[in-house]
Amino acid sequence: MELPVTNPAHPGYGQHVQHQSQQPWTDYKSWAPVLSPAGSPPGMSSNPPQSGPADMNAVWSLSSLGSGYPQQTTCWTPSQSHCNGVFKPVQDVTSPTQMAPQGIISQPTSPMSSPKLESRYGMDPQLLPSVVQVLGEDRAQWEGKVFFSEPHSSVPPLSTTVCTLEDRGNATARYVRCTSYSFPVEQQLAQQSHLPLGAILCPLAKPENQEQSVPVCETQKCVRGCVECGAFMSPAMSWQDCGQRFYCPFCGKLTEVPWQSYQPTNKGQRIDHEKKPELSLGSYEIVETQKGEPAVLLLAVDVSATAIRSGQLDFVCQQLCSLLLSLDGGEDADQSDLRVGLMTYDSRIHLYDLSPTLSRPHMMVITDTDQLELPVREGLLLPVKECRQTIESILQQLPLFDAETQESSGSHYLSISAALKILQAANCPGMLMVFQSSPVTEILDKKGSTGFFTSSKPESIFQAPDSSTSLAKACISQGCSVQMYVFSQQDVGGAWPGHIPFLTGGKLICYNSLQSEVERTRFCGDLMMSVNTEMAYKAQLRVFVSRELRVSGCYGAFLASTDSRCVAMAALDHHTALAFEFIHNKSLDEIRGVAIQAVLSYSSSRGEQRTRVHTVTLACSQNLLDTFRTSQAETLLTFYCKKMYCAALETSLQCLREELQMEITETLACYRKHCCTTSVSPGQLVLPQFLKVMPVYINSLRKSEVLLPGLRSSVHYRLQLRSLTVSMDTRNTAAHFYPLVLLLPVNTERCSASCFESAVRCSASNLKSDSLYLLYSPLILLLWVGSMVPPLALTLLFSVSSFSSLISGEINLPVLDNPLSVNLRNLIIKLQSYAAVTLKLKVVKEGDSCEECLQRLLVEDKSPNGGASYADFLFHLHVNSLRRIAG
Repeated sequence: MELPVTNPAHPGYGQHVQHQSQQPWTDYKSWAPVLSPAGSPPGMSSNPPQSGPADMNAVWSLSSLGSGYPQQTTCWTPSQSHCNGVFKPVQDVTSPTQMAPQGIISQPTSPMSSPKLESRYGMDPQLLPSVVQVLGEDRAQWEGKVFFSEPHSSVPPLSTTVCTLEDRGNATARYVRCTSYSFPVEQQLAQQSHLPLGAILCPLAKPENQEQSVPVCETQKCVRGCVECGAFMSPAMSWQDCGQRFYCPFCGKLTEVPWQSYQPTNKGQRIDHEKKPELSLGSYEIVETQKGEPAVLLLAVDVSATAIRSGQLDFVCQQLCSLLLSLDGGEDADQSDLRVGLMTYDSRIHLYDLSPTLSRPHMMVITDTDQLELPVREGLLLPVKECRQTIESILQQLPLFDAETQESSGSHYLSISAALKILQAANCPGMLMVFQSSPVTEILDKKGSTGFFTSSKPESIFQAPDSSTSLAKACISQGCSVQMYVFSQQDVGGAWPGHIPFLTGGKLICYNSLQSEVERTRFCGDLMMSVNTEMAYKAQLRVFVSRELRVSGCYGAFLASTDSRCVAMAALDHHTALAFEFIHNKSLDEIRGVAIQAVLSYSSSRGEQRTRVHTVTLACSQNLLDTFRTSQAETLLTFYCKKMYCAALETSLQCLREELQMEITETLACYRKHCCTTSVSPGQLVLPQFLKVMPVYINSLRKSEVLLPGLRSSVHYRLQLRSLTVSMDTRNTAAHFYPLVLLLPVNTERCSASCFESAVRCSASNLKSDSLYLLYSPLILLLWVGSMVPPLALTLLFSVSSFSSLISGEINLPVLDNPLSVNLRNLIIKLQSYAAVTLKLKVVKEGDSCEECLQRLLVEDKSPNGGASYADFLFHLHVNSLRRIAG
């Protein structure tokens, strides 16, 4: 028996609502006739929601879906498996000849080929819930203010809002963001809502806006945590018997307090709680008494014939000399004590004994790479202040070698193996920087393990070969983080060298050619960023959760283990974020709520053994409305991104896209059926207040090039895109899937820094020919120049007199002394501070063929690879959610 098909003639469909303005939303009054609290009379304006229980219940409904409802509804007919709740997904690919219901071809060849991209179902995309407006509302409410993160606290400000987060017993949202701040009491309620119960952890995040750093205390002075489960002391522990015992919410056991650390309690708190971070704060760090070996820096340089002939080796060696000079003479005196080692490689490994007792460095060549053994152990690692000049002399000689050396076929694996041997001999962690100039080729595993480009390939292109996985495991055990700089990338026919770097907390950064000034500037920035970023080595992350829950999954850039509660990483930095998912063991206690604790044990670059603890306590409720109104779209997007991108290792991409669509369909149907108490017509789309932009986020994730590849999406690009995105924090993930589009002023008389805060929606209809737009995502920075931009603005920014004189492509913005140029360069510097890699600016002129790279960022429109537009996807969600309710 099939589910009923929605009737196109049903009241509420095919009706127009006359709008006073068709312009993009600027405030609530301008769009009040379209979006209003459910049950409000049409045309009644609504004030922006404020933080408070009464306002959290606001339900926004989209009146009238337009008159373009198709006469044929076969594409939404339930599939044969409708009894399992599976519907046919939104079509991902539309052929150029497939016509929309009105007979219009639905895929423009250029973002500006259509001045206004309407929905194929008659909806006005500009009148849909706007990410730009949601961000603006949050800034208006919290910017410049202080949010107190307290136990069972309310929803924190969005990650993009500039405000101060103060720890009042709960770890702030810098470190932990939850998918909901009120978990359902019963498992049945959680399953019914289809909202995941999870947390996004960024344990080493940097404090911002004059926030206090995580307090550090010594092991001997800390109050010991639970002896039963190993959880650390936190405000979530409840004291009993005048402070003689405490109750652990993670295991439900009572622990006796040793008499040496006993203090009486007053009103349920120890009298010394304000003096001890572990008793009063959600985040603190413990320094162990014993110290390990400091981390080292290893440099591995490709000296193959290709590297020498290309001329790239010369520039790489120059920059490494500058790097060593900055380490030796920098402001940080400890940097000069950093131990450094050097190796070069082609098809062999060349090690260098840098001992100061030698008259000149000795080079040792390892030709037997199958049984790699170190010829010597002493002199391979020395403090930079002792060996800088020696290494510089070697680097100066490398480009002068004859181009008779052997080609480096797959030798980046050899350099990693050799570096691992050196670190194991020194019994220390470290960072390995590999500079690969020759093309990377695949090496077949002699034991039968193969890579992607062989006849016997893994089930998914995202799976790492067994050889890479084995080597990555060894690096994780030793704390070896691999950073690879590739200057000759081959998208076809070559192995992808990024598996080991990303699995060890490092990066793979590819450059077109170091002959370009733009790429040289980018390489220098990436090199300094890698060295100056504080890293945590040999990291172990453990997660504790209330005993009524358990950890069901962990997602991020790491090698998964059988225990989802514990993650081992070679290294991580302040950009790295992971997602944990929880499910019920039994019913939660509404009085105690939910407690989540993340414990990161690691070795600092100086060898200190540290443990960082983050604890949050959340409310729980019998009412599903509380779960919905304390959720945030950007946190759910981050969670789904990590979960889906990790699942791509074993699950087909089509299934993942369908799962995403089904999850949000079920969520909207549940909210409409169980949480919307006001009577609404079938023509109204009901959305939770904090999740009203969830559809555009999920649609952007569904049609990302990782899950929906286009014809021009190479395998290498998709592999790198997945690896970079899966480790992003919430702010960067949200910006990646909904880029920031800033309208830049062309009227120089009104130019000021505040003018650069004018954001518009990610749609071609918002790009005007007489304007300039800066588009930012954590991986891309574009400057779109309209054909009618005033010549004076072009002169002030680019030193060109006309639009025709401007050339599209990657540029270093000229340093010009005028307000327009200064403000734009300052804005780029600010945006760059959020990114984990150095961004290169690309100028795109209106009408140029390179506008396709811009079109990929306009996520509200139909994407070049065939992904549905925001308006069409939202329409499908609405229709399918109504079917779920009717079924």
